[in-house]
Amino acid sequence: MNAPASTLPAAGDERSFFLPDFCAAPAVHAIVLIAALLGVVLALARQSPSGAFWTELARVSAFLLWTGLLCAAALCSARPRLAHMPLRQASISALALIVATVALVSEAVCWFGHTWEDRLGTPSGLFPQDHWAFLLPNLGIALIVGALTLRYFYVASEWRRSVEVEAKARVHALQARIRPHFLFNSLNAIAALIRSDPARAEEAIEDLADLFRVSLREGRAQISLREELEVARIYQRIEQLRLGERLKVRWDVAELPARATVPSLLLQPLLENAIGHGIEPLPAGGTITIRGRVDGSSIVVEVTNPLDPSRGRSRPGNRMALENIRQRMELAFPGRSSVEVREGSDSYQVQLLFPLVIENSPDDS
Repeated sequence: MNAPASTLPAAGDERSFFLPDFCAAPAVHAIVLIAALLGVVLALARQSPSGAFWTELARVSAFLLWTGLLCAAALCSARPRLAHMPLRQASISALALIVATVALVSEAVCWFGHTWEDRLGTPSGLFPQDHWAFLLPNLGIALIVGALTLRYFYVASEWRRSVEVEAKARVHALQARIRPHFLFNSLNAIAALIRSDPARAEEAIEDLADLFRVSLREGRAQISLREELEVARIYQRIEQLRLGERLKVRWDVAELPARATVPSLLLQPLLENAIGHGIEPLPAGGTITIRGRVDGSSIVVEVTNPLDPSRGRSRPGNRMALENIRQRMELAFPGRSSVEVREGSDSYQVQLLFPLVIENSPDDS
């Protein structure tokens, strides 16, 4: 279970530790379900000609259930200490803890069996008769199954970490995606304003600085909806310098909760596509409508722009941006988000749907 040093979790960071939290209800539920199913399989495999299926099922299921829950309890208690250890030491310690727990449970079962036999004078069919024939196979199975399970948890943890790294890379790629020609056009527009309208040129420079400050900011995959809307408005003001009255944007977002969290740079690329593929090709320009609402426990945002019918369907760059947004939303809200496109002869609409998650930030009031 070795890994390159660059991929190892930071010492003491329990959130990045490869073992799951066995104290959590889903983990306990999974252990109970697996123990029950495995008990049925083993009882069917061991069914004797006498047909004592239910006795075998009760015996095997009880042993597996107690063993699984006690192993989970031991790993749950030891997890904070294991998270502070190097990976190899933590893995060996966790495996030793599993084997020791199985050994204790097996010894307890043998002790109950001997106590039953001593008091009643007759052996019970629920307890093993041969101590070592029962203990040693259990320890071997615990060693093999424990090692495979830990390996699975480690591989799953590394896969999740690689997905998170890839998601951050996508965010950074999108943050670097504000096109160079947009920067050049904005600077040219600002330069033209310096003599005719210095105050407006100064505001445009501040807007451009704010936009690039947000786009180059590191470490925040998600921001509040209020911040995301502000980034999109800044982008609109800068594009307004270039397009003038040809660009109109209707904002219908009063229903949106400002503190809801969204993946960063979610709306700005949609607005950029709406301007580049919808407004720019139209000689007279047009109106982009950005509408948002709360639908139950979900947020719906729609961006609609006019199309020039003579230019055909959307460009590949539009689809690439949408796929980027779709993937980042899926990573942020697995299975709970969607990106739908409705393209008509003279209009193009993108609808985003994602869960309403409120940001618990002390800065938001």
